[in-house]
This record gives sequence, C-alpha cells and structure tokens, in this order.
Amino acid sequence: MSEEKNGWITVTLPDRSQKDFPPGATLSEVAESIGAGLARAALAGRVDGEAVDLSYPLWEDAEVELLTFASDGGKEVYWHSTAHIMAQAVQDLFPDTKVTIGPPIANGFYYDFDRDEPFTPEDLEGIEGRMQEIIREDQPFERVEASRDEAVKIFSDLGEPYKLEILEAIGPDETISIYRNADRWCDLCRGPHVPGTGRIKAVKLLSASGAYWRGDESNKMLQRIYGISFPDQKDLKAYLERLERVRQRDHRMLGAQLDLFSISDTVGPGLVLWHPRGARIRNEIEDFWRGAHDEGGYELVGSPHVGRSRLWQTSGHLDFFRENMYAPMDIDGQEYFAKPMNCPFHSMIYKNRLRSYRELPFRWAELGTVYRYERAGVLHGLMRVRGFTQDDAHIFCRPDQVEDEIVRVIDFTLYILRSFGFEEFNLYISTRPEDYVGDPQDWDRATDALRRAVDSQKLPYRVDEGGGAFYGPKIDVKINDALDREWQCTTIQFDFNLPERFDLSFVGQDGKHHRPYMVHRALLGSMERFFGVLIEHYAGNFPLWLAPVQAIVLPVSDPFSDYAAEVARRLKAAGIRAEVDDQDAKLGYKIREAEVQKIPYMLIVGKQEVEAGAVSVRRHGEGDLGKLSLEDVTAKMQQEIQEKRTS
Repeated sequence: MSEEKNGWITVTLPDRSQKDFPPGATLSEVAESIGAGLARAALAGRVDGEAVDLSYPLWEDAEVELLTFASDGGKEVYWHSTAHIMAQAVQDLFPDTKVTIGPPIANGFYYDFDRDEPFTPEDLEGIEGRMQEIIREDQPFERVEASRDEAVKIFSDLGEPYKLEILEAIGPDETISIYRNADRWCDLCRGPHVPGTGRIKAVKLLSASGAYWRGDESNKMLQRIYGISFPDQKDLKAYLERLERVRQRDHRMLGAQLDLFSISDTVGPGLVLWHPRGARIRNEIEDFWRGAHDEGGYELVGSPHVGRSRLWQTSGHLDFFRENMYAPMDIDGQEYFAKPMNCPFHSMIYKNRLRSYRELPFRWAELGTVYRYERAGVLHGLMRVRGFTQDDAHIFCRPDQVEDEIVRVIDFTLYILRSFGFEEFNLYISTRPEDYVGDPQDWDRATDALRRAVDSQKLPYRVDEGGGAFYGPKIDVKINDALDREWQCTTIQFDFNLPERFDLSFVGQDGKHHRPYMVHRALLGSMERFFGVLIEHYAGNFPLWLAPVQAIVLPVSDPFSDYAAEVARRLKAAGIRAEVDDQDAKLGYKIREAEVQKIPYMLIVGKQEVEAGAVSVRRHGEGDLGKLSLEDVTAKMQQEIQEKRTS
C-alpha cells in the first residue's frame, strides 16, 4: 500500500487508471464516480483480489475491480444471490424445510433442501412466484459478522442442522459472515451478494432432483432445485430457447431413439451396453483411430483388465487413487484390482528389457478399458460412467526429444479432432502445483516445451498456474460443439512420477543409465464420452462415414422387394452399410421412419426403377435428389465416405 495523500486514498482500476477518495468510501461510490451506467450495472467488486459487497468501505489504497453481469465473477454473485432468494421463498412456502447450501454453477445455480416430499412442477411455479414477490420488495442484502459461537446460537434457534454441521468445520476464532434479507431471513454465507433482491430481474426455475448431502451416498437424500436468472428478460428467453435445442440433442434421448446404446440397472449403473448400431459407429471410430495411429508412428499394445495389488502399490494408485478403484478380488490368495488406468502396464512393457537411447522414442497406444468408481449422483449417460475405454498412449522419450514429441502430439490431436468435424479449440496449460514430485528443472523444461509446442501452432491458450497434477504439467484441449459448448477431450500430460516409481531407464550414449521422460496422452478422452459428444454435436445426424445405416432401400410395395434386396446386396458389396425396409407399410410411412432414424440416404424402388436399373434418391434433411443409376449413387456415396465429409 502507498502512503495516504492528504487524508485521501488512491483506488487503482483494472485499466491502471487511478482515482482518489476519502477514507471509508464504498465500492458503490467508486462506481458512481465512474458513471451512472456502471453504478446501475455493478453487482459487487474485488478489492486487492478479494470479492466483496458494493457496501464495502475502503480505508487504504487498493486495487479495485467492479463486477457486472458481463464478467464471470459478476455472474457468480448474481446467481448466488438468486439462490438465496429461492431458499427464502422455499422456506416461506414450506416452513418445515431445512436449508443446506446453494452455490452458483457454470450456468445458473442450485440449492439443496431437506424435505421429505420431492418438489413438484406445481411447487416450482409457486416458489418462482414467491421469488418474484421478494424481488419486487427489493429487500436489501445485509452482511452481518459474528463469532462462531454467535452463529451457532443463531442457527440453533432457527433449527438448521446443516448450517451447524458447516460451522463445526470452521475454526473457533474465525469471523463468520451471515447475510440477512430485510431482517426476515438469513443464511450462512461468505458472500458477496448484490445490494438488494430488486437487482434480480428475470428468473426461471428449471428442474428438481434428488442429491445426497455433500455428494455422499451414505448421507440423506436432499431435494435440489436448479434455476437461472438474468438482468434482462430477453436474455432469459434466449437461454431457454438454447436449453430446448440442447434438450433435443440430449445423447441419452437420441441414443434410445436411434437404438445406439443402453444402461441397465441389472447390469449396473455407469456400465454401457453397445447396441449393434452404436457398435458400428464405435467400430468406425476405432478403425479410423487405429489407422491414423499406424500412420502417425505409434505402435499398438494391449494390457489386461486386472493387475496384482503390488503393481498398483508401485504406481501409487493405492495411495492416491484408491477411493476411485473397485474393491479387490482374491485370485490364488493374492489381491487383484480392476485397472483404473493403463499407464502402469505400459510402464511394465518398457521395463521388460533394457532400452537404448537409440530406440527412443517409443509411442505406445491402446484402446484400453478401465474401471473407476464414480458416485451414483454424478453418473450421466455416456458422459460420466464407471467402465470406459480410453484412447490411451504413452510416449517414452529422451529429454532432448520432448519438444518435438509434444509438437507431434498437438498436430496429431488437431488432425484427429478435425476429422470428426470439430474446428474450434481452446487450449489450457497447467503448471507446477505446490505439492509436486520431481526436479523443478525438469518441470520448467517440460512446461517450456508445452508452451513452445502450442506457440508453434499459433494457437491461443490460457495458463492455469499451479493446476498441473502432482506428477507433471499438462495441456488440455477442449472442443466447441455445434451449440458452442466446451467439452474436455484431449489431455497431454508429463509424468515425472511413474518413471521414478518403476525405475525406468535407458542406456545413454555415455553408457550410463538415464531416466526417460513419460508423456501420457489421450486424444478422444474415452470412447463413451466422445461418442456422447458426437451424438449431441451432430444431433444424431452423423456424417455418412460414421452413420450406422448409410442407406436404406424402400420398396414401394411387396412386388419390388426382391429388387430392393438386390440393391442392398450390391451396396454392401461396395462397402456401404445398407438395409431394406420391407415392412408392410405405405411408402410415406417408411420415409418418415427413415427420417426419424436419421438415415443419410433413402433409395426408393418401384416399377420405373426396376425397369431402369436405378433408384430414386432422397437425402435426409434435404429431400428428393432425383433418379440415379445404382452405379452412380454407389460411386457418390463411396466418394463421400472416403473423403470423410463432415458437412
């Protein structure tokens, strides 16, 4: 802090401009001094990086940022404040309900309530109506500080056991903040909040579901309400329209409609059953993946689904990852675990014999199925499962080879992702955390290699300082889908841990043993999750090369079924996945069914087509393309498949 000047303090704004204020000036006054527009838009602020209310007084020189809804921090404050309004409305309408927590999330907010009865759609309408009343009253959010004992007394009197449980984890000497709404309702909260409930303009409660307290299945099931809010009704309307587009692309709904996969409670939650059509798409993805890796200088390896406990002890998984591993099984008196990762097996392949510096790098890839225990509450279709296949690879290389290998991986990543129709990418580099293993110089060398590799591609990226795993820095590549949603797929990660734990080495040019660098690399992430992303990206309208049924032959009536079967046979012989719809139904019905199944090509055959040795062609989403010879339509489809067109 600089010295006070004539009793005034200096505020430094994000653009590095400065303004002087009398001591005790609030952030609201700072906003007003800049302009009436900002004063209306400001929701909260940051003082020297700490989020605070607009009523926060300044007593020293400080760096100040004012948060509006346009910023991520402003959205968090806005949505968290709306969650408080929702909780107040719930307890107004259902007084016996106990409150727990209500955080902002990526899009909106939720609040968890202890209530025996689930909330119905009619309940949500009533809660939303009560929220509108609270908003119209423009109740001020008032921050009250208390000792822990005072806070315990307040929430004991209110009969709020979950707040008392939260307070138990807070040190006895810490100051507790409580937010009140017009002295009528209060919540335990760090804040900050908007100045008053009237700042919230457009609200919609979206859904209600069950959720375990603290996400632990051994705890009580609570009732969670999700919602969203905006400063403008137009923004809310646009968001709800986008939600509807997202709903129409939901991979779980489309997976059932297109008969691609299922998840059965009898088999087990989070374990995917691939139906024939889904398996066809998966096989296409895997065949492309294998061919690309063969051309890209990788060798394919394989590993078992289980390993002895001493393998996982050596790798560190039993120390650091056991809560995500399934219980051990007894085999011949030895403990075995289903594998949660493939890397220890690849390390053992490397360790199988002595390696020379001349052999490196090794690029070993595997479509390896792993098993991880995920809590039931976080399972979500294909996006979060318990058994999944990673498109895994590990690169073992010399330190002088690292940068070239990372550049190769990034090039290869973009080629693979673009082949599936993704063109927009966001890259993140995560650096050394406080609790790291390995030599700091190795970390610096590896991180610099990641930066230079990304820079060489002229790709923008963000740095997540301290966000690396304890065993190495990493690059995350996230893709944007057709609805501009970001999905995590590719991870490129250094590992200084496993080469040390498994005592991996190579004989260098000097005849001495040296430790190799190990790079973990998954491009698609997992087949299950990537498949779910593909379904939603294309809304089930897969490009021809991926479509499970590429053409369906539709005979106008039964007399033309033999010709339809011959057309399908010839298409199959040409490498095209074709079927015949020979059900006893009118042509219009068959076309509608094919459109619902999103089959790219519909080939209609009747008397004229039989006589001409041709087919009448319809394209899904486009309509009639006219009559073509079977040879021409076959060549057209083969070219489209070969080029792997995605649009």
